[in-house]
Formats: sequence, structure tokens, C-alpha cells
Amino acid sequence: MSQSVFIVTGGAGFIGSNLVAELYRRQPDARVVVIDDFRTGSFANLVEACERKGVGAFRGEVYPDSVTDLNWQPAVEGLEPRAVFHLAAITDTTVSDEQSMLRVNAESFTDIAQACAEVGVPLVYASSAATYGTPPQAARREAFPIEAAGRPDNVYGFSKWLMETEHARIAESCAQEQGKRPWIVGLRFFNVFGPCEARKGKMASMVYQLACQVLSGQKPRLFRDGTQSRDQVYVDDVVSCTLAAAGLGEQPDPAPGVYNLGSGVATSFNQIVQSIGIALGKAEPIEVEYFDMPESIRAFYQDFTCADMSETKRGLGWSPSHDPLEAMRAYVAYLAERPNTWKRGGSA
Repeated sequence: MSQSVFIVTGGAGFIGSNLVAELYRRQPDARVVVIDDFRTGSFANLVEACERKGVGAFRGEVYPDSVTDLNWQPAVEGLEPRAVFHLAAITDTTVSDEQSMLRVNAESFTDIAQACAEVGVPLVYASSAATYGTPPQAARREAFPIEAAGRPDNVYGFSKWLMETEHARIAESCAQEQGKRPWIVGLRFFNVFGPCEARKGKMASMVYQLACQVLSGQKPRLFRDGTQSRDQVYVDDVVSCTLAAAGLGEQPDPAPGVYNLGSGVATSFNQIVQSIGIALGKAEPIEVEYFDMPESIRAFYQDFTCADMSETKRGLGWSPSHDPLEAMRAYVAYLAERPNTWKRGGSA
């Protein structure tokens, strides 16, 4: 049997490093190629993720390059990859430089998608719940169906929407020329939390940020009144779904397309604080410091998000296996046992 080759762009990042480690866990002999410009990624993520999964030291290849600078070819030294996972992106949703955001996130995707489509290599890429903006379902506190996206509130969400529209264009072109759609799957990540996110800094999850505040003896700070709710999904579920989209799950032939990737549950920030208290064995409820949301943030803030996971189950044969609150408690315990990680922002 030939060796399986996998390419992971953004492989030294939060989700990418966990994906790399899980690939090794499932296929110890796999050849994993990481492409990362280390804008926000770190070698330490790969070390931590491999250690957590118990797969030994990282033994893949790392190319410290931006995907925008590569003469993209899906083959690695003549070996056709089993799948390409495109996770590299500017993920800071507060970035206002529209030119940079669109160039890095959207333009690079075209070359990757076309190259994979031409040779029939499965491509799974990270889209985002930011593509929804504030759909009508948010006001009604209903789960977001796939068709509700397309009106993002910031340029980050718009860059991901452009990736999806380019995906649709390439898929339609291949269908007309080749009689079938290419194996390309876009996953709209909701709010992901879990190990290896410490090095994301201000873009780390609210679960991580609130846990760090409590662990360091501070009052957790929330926008008034803490009832804002998000679909919080554990990183191990995100990795599992990403692999399922490449045919490495229970369904070997997933349907190409765009899918939600969340827990399917909306968790309030107040509930997150409660979970942190339970995880740390607090006898009394944790006191919260509430403050008013700045107007500059209100313009693009999502008060409510929740993924409708019905299409994901049908098309990919996958459903989340981690209850968000239970996963949060386990994650807080993980952080509490590793103070160097959260005290130093993961630099240790």
C-alpha cells in the first residue's frame, strides 16, 4: 500500500495542528506536509497537539510560506496527496485592511481549488459562520440554515463568502466540462475552542479568555448582560468533521458542498462562566463584571449564532459527539493543569 500524503495549509495554527496530530493518530505512517507562514501559527502548537494525542514527536514537513506566494501544485515531489486541507487565513475578524484580507483569504483559494479540481484531489477548506452576518434567524434565536448566509457584517466574513462563491463557480465549471462536480467541501466553522488556541492571542475563544481570567484570580468580564449566545464547538469535533469531509469518517463518499460545522447548540457567556466554576470546583457562583458594549464593536457583533447541523449529517454522515458544556469543563481542567500555557499565552 502506498503512503498517504496530506497537505495542511495553516497546519501550525490552532485547528491545523490538532488536525495534523489526529492524522498521525489515525494513520501513523502518513506523510503530512504543513504549509504555514507563522503569522499566528507556531511550532509549539504542533508539539502540544502531538503530545496531547499521544502520537510521538511531529515528523512531517514544514514549509514556512504563505499560500499566496506559492506556485500552487497539489502534488508533493510527484506524490499525489490523499487530501488537501486548506485552513490558512487571516483569522482576526477586527482587521480592517480589506485589500490584505481579500488577497490572503480569497485570492489564494482560487489557485488551490482549481489545482485540486484538475487532478481530482479532495479539498476541504475552512469557511466561517461569519458568512451569515446577522440573519433573521438570529433575532428569533433559531439555528442558521445553510441558505441564510451571504450578508456578512465584516470583511473577514466577506472574504470567506468569496471563497464559497468561487467554490461554486469552479464546481459548476467542472460539472459542465467533466460531467461531475469536484470533491470540494467548505466548512463554516462556528466558535471553536480547545487545546492549542492560546497562541491566538486576542482571537482565542471566549471559553479560553474567560477561563484565563478566572484562573489568574480576576473577575470574568462580559458585555452586559451575558446572555449573548454562540455555537461553541470543541476542536476535536471540528477535526473529526474536517476529516469526514475528506472521506476519512464513517461515510467514504461525502457529498461535495458547503456545510455548517458547529455543535448545534447555542451557549450563553453566562453559561460558560458557570461551567468554568464547576470545572474548578468553586463552591459559590463566580462573580461577573459586566460592562457596556462599545459602539465600534456593536456594528459587527453577533449576539446569537447556532448551526443547523441537519445538512452536515446528511451530506457528510457526521454529527458532533461533544456536549459543549462538558467539553468546556474538561478543557478548563486541561488549562488548570498547564499554567505555563495560559500565563504566557502559550509561549512556554
